[in-house]
Amino acid sequence: MNKISFLKILCITVFVISMAISIILCLPGNWDDVKASTVDEINSKAYCLMDYETGDILLEKDSKQHLPIASVTKTMTLLLTFEAIEQGKFGFDDMLLSSKNASGMGGSQVFLEPDTKYKVNDLLYAVIMSSANDASMVFAEAIAGTEASFVDMMNKKAQSLGLVDTNFVNCTGLPANNHYSCAHDLAIVMRQLINHKEYFNYTQERLRDFVHPTGRVTQMTNTNKLMRAYSGCDAGKTGSTVEAGYCLSATAIRNDMRLISVVLGAQNSKQRFADCATIFDYGFNNYESKCIVDTQPILYPNSIAHAKTLEVYVQPEQRFCQLTKKGEDIDLQVNYEYYDLSAPLEQSAIVGKIIITKDSVVLKEINLILSQNVEAMNYYDNIQYIAKYW
Repeated sequence: MNKISFLKILCITVFVISMAISIILCLPGNWDDVKASTVDEINSKAYCLMDYETGDILLEKDSKQHLPIASVTKTMTLLLTFEAIEQGKFGFDDMLLSSKNASGMGGSQVFLEPDTKYKVNDLLYAVIMSSANDASMVFAEAIAGTEASFVDMMNKKAQSLGLVDTNFVNCTGLPANNHYSCAHDLAIVMRQLINHKEYFNYTQERLRDFVHPTGRVTQMTNTNKLMRAYSGCDAGKTGSTVEAGYCLSATAIRNDMRLISVVLGAQNSKQRFADCATIFDYGFNNYESKCIVDTQPILYPNSIAHAKTLEVYVQPEQRFCQLTKKGEDIDLQVNYEYYDLSAPLEQSAIVGKIIITKDSVVLKEINLILSQNVEAMNYYDNIQYIAKYW
């Protein structure tokens, strides 16, 4: 066998082995053999189950305990990144510089090249799918100049969200003294992160190639295997170090009810996914979310003075759902209050409010806003109106 033939066989063998590993990684998991039969048998150090819509805590264990959180830290890094995009600091197609500092990060990475620019869109995939420390550092430096300044932003954001049991020291979750959070606080961070709907554009893929400007390719594998093993799970962030154990912050949706589950300090990777699935099961099996007010347009029942059109549509500014245990009735009163209006009015103008009460206690007030512009009648419109209704 000549040297060229040997190299061909070697390349084919490596390719086949790589593909086999990729297929195995992508196969749906089966957590039934390790899933706790009840939540009391969960082995993780701490956990928290939160309803996304209301923020209510449905289940928890030691959820305020200060613990190392490994790469679940990156949920805050991502939250600040999506906020920076929303504020116009950079866009999804913009290019960001990978510094020598960023490219030299250890741990999980996509092996960014130093002094090289990468597209924001690709870097987001790297952080969300592969928990890349180097890509996380690129965002930190692009947003705040230095990691230290970015960490200051992380802690200020934590304070603004009322996270009293959280302190960040870096943007990646690599082991560091005094870097900690808790299951409860991380559920709040995930709740804020998934408010940015673009986040879900990056959570669905199992495998993806990260193509560097030189043409070099790094294959990324989605670290959240629960997404393909648990029905309804569509996003999440894993993390693991010797100090933190195995951690996961994930979200799942069924029957219009979205839950957030955080597990910290599991004994192994399979156990964190199993514990998280058990916690989700508890929520979906025992609770339901009922939509009391949705955002669909409705016909405004009152006349608007001087309006050119008689049919005017309005809609609630936000929806309101009530979380209840399955089988329980919801005893709420929903009252509509409409204001006296006169055209012209612009779309999204506030024209009334919805007042939701229980036992005479106001639970929520929601603005009613115009779904359209309302033009005022001009001189000729008035003449036609008088002629028509004389």
